[in-house]
Amino acid sequence: MTDNDTPALDSDAIVWSHPAGERAGRPMLVLLHGYGSDERDLFGLVPYLPPGLTIAALRAPLTPPWPAPGYSWYPIEGLDGRDPQRVTDAARRVLEWLDTLGTTDPVGLLGFSQGGAVSMQALRLTPDRFACAVNLSGYVARGGDTDDAALAAAKPPVFWGRGTHDDVIPRGLIDHTSQWLPDHAELTGRVYPGLTHSVSEDELVDVRDFVQKHLASA
Repeated sequence: MTDNDTPALDSDAIVWSHPAGERAGRPMLVLLHGYGSDERDLFGLVPYLPPGLTIAALRAPLTPPWPAPGYSWYPIEGLDGRDPQRVTDAARRVLEWLDTLGTTDPVGLLGFSQGGAVSMQALRLTPDRFACAVNLSGYVARGGDTDDAALAAAKPPVFWGRGTHDDVIPRGLIDHTSQWLPDHAELTGRVYPGLTHSVSEDELVDVRDFVQKHLASA
């Protein structure tokens, strides 16, 4: 394990769907926002998700360089400047935060863009910990300190959705993810015609069905 320079998550910045006394006994879905956003962004998806879940929307621990707004999970330096180890470091912070909860209820991950990459990395670090993961407009990092053999053996359910007109994630990372995921997950993959680096109504219907099947019914 390497030293982790990524700051710990701010537990006071988390947006919850339920107060503390009402969370136990519910499957939990953890939301990880994209670059330059914050914890309130993906929380807007709650009405589109299955009822009965505890939703926790996290704030990433880094601040992007000015003038970018919001927060980031790891630095991006240039088109291909996505260090897999920094993705791993961010995922470790998510896992450390989960450790503080001490929950035994099923947990799923849902991340957009950067958050999608972090959700995949958390799954790679602890394949048996999560009921499922949703990767929206994100990718799987090339490498990092992970346990891919255990992931390939476990093959947890993963939803990966992206648009045909998404030009934010480099093509090489999309190709890598397309080749890598089927060997390491029970993959539900969807490509949405005309969709840019965003989420569509059709995609949300698919996500709801996936989360209902693999987490809400757990």
